[in-house]
Amino acid sequence: MFLKPDTLVIPTQAHDYPEWHRGRQHYALWYLELHDPALFSYLNDLRHQCSDLLFQPNTRQFHITLFICGFYTEQTPIFDDDFSQRQFKNQIQHLDTHKLTQFKLKTGRINSFDSALFVEVEDSEQMLSQIRSIFSADTQEIAPLSYCPHITLGLYQHEMLSQRIFERIEAMPQQQFEFEVHQLTFGIYQAQQLQGPLTELYHYPLRSL
Repeated sequence: MFLKPDTLVIPTQAHDYPEWHRGRQHYALWYLELHDPALFSYLNDLRHQCSDLLFQPNTRQFHITLFICGFYTEQTPIFDDDFSQRQFKNQIQHLDTHKLTQFKLKTGRINSFDSALFVEVEDSEQMLSQIRSIFSADTQEIAPLSYCPHITLGLYQHEMLSQRIFERIEAMPQQQFEFEVHQLTFGIYQAQQLQGPLTELYHYPLRSL
């Protein structure tokens, strides 16, 4: 998962993935939108500095993924990675039961997975873990990995030695930002468009402190 020394990064291949999407279009997830102007400027600058390493074009907004739902469908699910409206409504009901309040997060260091460059997110109150537990009450997350909250800067465009990535990370400015979370967002992206934009479908407001 995390990039290790003396290895190669995993580049993103610029082609369609029909064996994954099987003709389906809308891939759904819960995520946090980012609105802090200073943080947004910092992330944009980091992405620009590493544009020679990252897959292009990359029009996906900066965000923090909370829970990967699968292919959103208004019909009865057929495949294991389909996600129905009934499952979505059940998740909303579970959120209502827990009466979640607004909370704060902090960004951490720049880091790398084996396939992507990212900025760490610190969750001292473990609110993200709590929210993920609510979502998974009766819905299994698609291809779950060990959860690491982060903000993706981009996927790698070419195969290259990990040392090159580590050297670039060391040379980049490291800043930390604290920001408030007021709502959770449910949205989709087009499965046949690599790194295409997120489209929000629903906002779940959190209670004021």
